[in-house]
Amino acid sequence: MKIKLAATCFVIGTLLAPVVGYTADSDMDRSHPKVFVKDSAITTKIKAKLADEKMSSLAHIRVDTDNNGIVWLSGTAKTKAEADKAVSIASETEGVKSVKNNIKIKRNR
Repeated sequence: MKIKLAATCFVIGTLLAPVVGYTADSDMDRSHPKVFVKDSAITTKIKAKLADEKMSSLAHIRVDTDNNGIVWLSGTAKTKAEADKAVSIASETEGVKSVKNNIKIKRNR
């Protein structure tokens, strides 16, 4: 009985292995681990440079990098000058091909 159960599990596992191997990644842009690591490294460099500026509103800026070296900035900044500074920092970072700025200026009322 145990041998039949073990054999059945083995056969089912063997038949499902190719299916599991071919399942699509939910993030198709980062299909290769080297690309994902490179993108993460660019994002980390930009975040570190923003933190070095010590402007409080730069902490509210989100950074994401796609597999083509395009950096997407979003979130809020207190002034246009701070948003422009974030774009400048991102565009000067090694590996960045372009910067898409979606930062909104937070108006104090």
